[in-house]
Amino acid sequence: MTDPKPLPFSGQLTGISKKTISIHHDKLYAGYVAKKNEIADKLAPLMAGGDVSSANQSFSELRALKDGETFAVNGVYLHEWYFDVLGGDGKPSGPLVDAISGAYGSIENFLAYFSACGMAARGWVVLCWDTHDDALRVYTGDAHNQGGVWGCLPLIVLDVYEHAYFIDYGSDRKAYIADFWKNLNWAKANELYEKAASSM
Repeated sequence: MTDPKPLPFSGQLTGISKKTISIHHDKLYAGYVAKKNEIADKLAPLMAGGDVSSANQSFSELRALKDGETFAVNGVYLHEWYFDVLGGDGKPSGPLVDAISGAYGSIENFLAYFSACGMAARGWVVLCWDTHDDALRVYTGDAHNQGGVWGCLPLIVLDVYEHAYFIDYGSDRKAYIADFWKNLNWAKANELYEKAASSM
């Protein structure tokens, strides 16, 4: 069974209130952890020789569980990556910044492009290390289990669902994204980048 991970930072973020973070982490994220565990419990007997004879692509218990599994598991993982890169001073530095500048021409170009992707997406924006291309890529998703690309290791994850910002910003997603960068923990992002790049 999985337990919710504690927030990796403490104190007040720029623009993003403690109330928003508390609801986001303690209720929404924790709810995905609970559903991940519930689905795992229901799959366990099927994986251990249970009756799967009704499996069907139109509808079956197994199909529903497997679809729910990807939504819940990605809901857990994406939120953990999102929280992991918050709580910093927002000052870009380190090998990831150098790699971003090489791939996008400058850190400013990257920030503008990633932020625009945040305005275009309905759920998530992910800077990842694409293990197929051995390159940095930005992908977006409209749901937890839509838009992800297999073989990609997330480095910077931005949640653009309304629950991430509406209490503090109303419908001003652009201001929320600007503050996301002010709170970015580049040291953690560099750590994820070095781990991803060294795995190849």
